Amino acid sequence: MLDVISHWWWSAVDRLSTHAVAPALDFAHLGNRIGEPEDIAFTLLIGLLQIVIIACVFRPLETLAPAESWQDRKLTRVDLRFALLLVGLGPLLAFFVLSPFAQAFGSAAATVGLPSEGLLHFIPRIAEHPYLAFGLYYVANDLAYYWMHRAQHAIPWWWALHNMHHSQRQVNCWTNARVNWLDVVIESCLLATVGLIMGVDAGQFAFLVLLTQLVQNLAHTNTRLGFGRIYDRIFVDPRFHRLHHMVTDPSRPRLHDCNYGQVLSMWDNLFGTALYGEPVRATGVGDPAVDADNDHGAIAMQWFALRRFWNAFTTRAGWKPQ
Repeated sequence: MLDVISHWWWSAVDRLSTHAVAPALDFAHLGNRIGEPEDIAFTLLIGLLQIVIIACVFRPLETLAPAESWQDRKLTRVDLRFALLLVGLGPLLAFFVLSPFAQAFGSAAATVGLPSEGLLHFIPRIAEHPYLAFGLYYVANDLAYYWMHRAQHAIPWWWALHNMHHSQRQVNCWTNARVNWLDVVIESCLLATVGLIMGVDAGQFAFLVLLTQLVQNLAHTNTRLGFGRIYDRIFVDPRFHRLHHMVTDPSRPRLHDCNYGQVLSMWDNLFGTALYGEPVRATGVGDPAVDADNDHGAIAMQWFALRRFWNAFTTRAGWKPQ
């Protein structure tokens, strides 16, 4: 099945690259200066496929079985704009920031004797078992995300970037795209390091990225549906992640310090941060300065988050974990 998906995927990438991306780069006289046409087509197709699935599958769930009922969805519109912006900005991020990072890291790894195949190279005959290799990398990536996510909440300057994502009062199927772009760069570099250390086959990478992003989109969807009492101990479902976005309760100040998993909720259960059984609560932040993000558009929101980040980053208190 994975081989069929991979073949279909790379055929689509080739067609998009040949008939759309390459001509557009030639027209703009950019050549290969922002990356190979195939790589840009890959990133664009990932974003477009995500949007189609969110719009056709996850958005209807919010109407059929909502967790919260809203009189209007005005606050969700900026999240949709973020999702559309990321489709266009994704290639620029990948090839102006992540590609040079990957090349530099690959050179550094070679100097210390790490094989180009990554740590998976040390598992005998792993190349003959692509599903196992994919699963091992996926688990390592998800564990790294869990601890990174906890750091985003614990380190003040990082929280100053990340809290833009949490300022949404109407968490919805588009909210996963509501992120500060500097935060995305930091996240991507750290997770790319995990991928480069582990090693992952290029033919599987599209499936990895798409699956991870779609699970996160589903986790933010405003629906009361879940995975059941057994599977929600293993995987993140919308009810589980919604508790992570709840507004601070002054009477229970540590209650919202929970549910950091990206795809696998088992990390929260293993490390004591899992929370289940709470009723649906309002989402957002208690800090009025951060809540004010809801009064701004997508670009202005980036600016205010960067200003909060700089104010924290340049002080000693901004580096003290909380």
